[in-house]
Amino acid sequence: MLWQVLEGLSRDSAKRLRFVPGVVYADEGAACGQSPEDRAKTVAEAKLVLQSVGFPWHIVALEEVFSLPPSVLRCSAREPVGTEGAYKAAVDSFLQQQHALGEEQQSLPCPPRPPIRAGPPTAGQTEALSTLFSSVETLTAKEELLRTLRTHLILHVARTHGYSKVMMGDSCTRLAIKLMTSLALGRGAFLAWDTGFSDERHGDVVVVRPMREHTLKEVAFYNRLFAVPSVFTPAVDTKAPEKASIHRLMEAFILRLQAQFPSTVSTVYRTSEKLVKAPRDGCAAGTPGPRCLLCMCVLDVDTADSATAFGAQTSSQLPQTQPPVAQAEAPTVSCCCTGMGGARHCCRTEEDPRARVIEQLCYGCRVNMKDLPSLDPLPPYILAEAQLRSQRAEAEQIQEYLLEDREDEDARPGES
Repeated sequence: MLWQVLEGLSRDSAKRLRFVPGVVYADEGAACGQSPEDRAKTVAEAKLVLQSVGFPWHIVALEEVFSLPPSVLRCSAREPVGTEGAYKAAVDSFLQQQHALGEEQQSLPCPPRPPIRAGPPTAGQTEALSTLFSSVETLTAKEELLRTLRTHLILHVARTHGYSKVMMGDSCTRLAIKLMTSLALGRGAFLAWDTGFSDERHGDVVVVRPMREHTLKEVAFYNRLFAVPSVFTPAVDTKAPEKASIHRLMEAFILRLQAQFPSTVSTVYRTSEKLVKAPRDGCAAGTPGPRCLLCMCVLDVDTADSATAFGAQTSSQLPQTQPPVAQAEAPTVSCCCTGMGGARHCCRTEEDPRARVIEQLCYGCRVNMKDLPSLDPLPPYILAEAQLRSQRAEAEQIQEYLLEDREDEDARPGES
């Protein structure tokens, strides 16, 4: 993809770009089990390739997700494209808070650092990332978690440096495999965003896939004929058996079918082009509904108390945070909502932290989180954003209850 941009510029020397492109290389060696020596060798090879391009380049390690601010999970759709002042202000505020905390507590495991590293990641961050991926039980969940963290990191780099577009190198074959994999993972509602040419879910940063018209064989021939330098790095599913994950199984299925029927990939790909980005019922007329905490898509699930099959399944799986008590054994602890209708309007219960995070995820992300026994290894920005959203929802619920009580009092003018 990068070499085609350079080739287009070399053909027309008078052509002037209306934008300043930049290249981001994400070092994922810690998640894939690479040794520090192999990671340093791979980064050195990537630097040689990036230096020959002539564009600004950034090398970031996946461990830097443990220093991201919670604002990376917020959609900035209301800001005009190209304006990143609000996001930079949020990042600066987050770094200042972390710096103030670091002065008070010198024993913090992960001190704040700049968004783009100048050297290798700290040992604490590398250990935290290894602990996170080792705690995931299945390879399918590991691949989805790696994709999510990579997207958050690239989005943070793009916003910090003022880029409004992110070009991904997904080919036609990869997108066909991704479409079938997303269907198997329960992400059918987001296929148009996950496999389409443009993905506007982040608002101020649009993800585009200009290589979606080329197959893997065409890309391989192009790299071979034009001697495009490449850097080979092991993936999280390297040397894994065919049935180790849904991604590997679907990849083997599509490629084997493609070998027998050459039109398989193109047929699946053309099907994905017909998908329309339609909002859910109730979100088309007004503002978009709540978004998933991880993939940042509009939630495709109903609440736990809704009269749907998924609502019944969710209510049966979530722990009972407040077991029923007898009338004579009612707790004497004062409720935070006293004076707003008693227990009917009580909004602050001893909520399970895991349930608080799970209820903010879409169906596909909820399925993947089942393979993560504990949420403690997750990066701090995810847990912090989940807590902020829960507090905001509680505040809105209290305000709604106050308005309901005021309307009830107005409806009974004779009672005092």
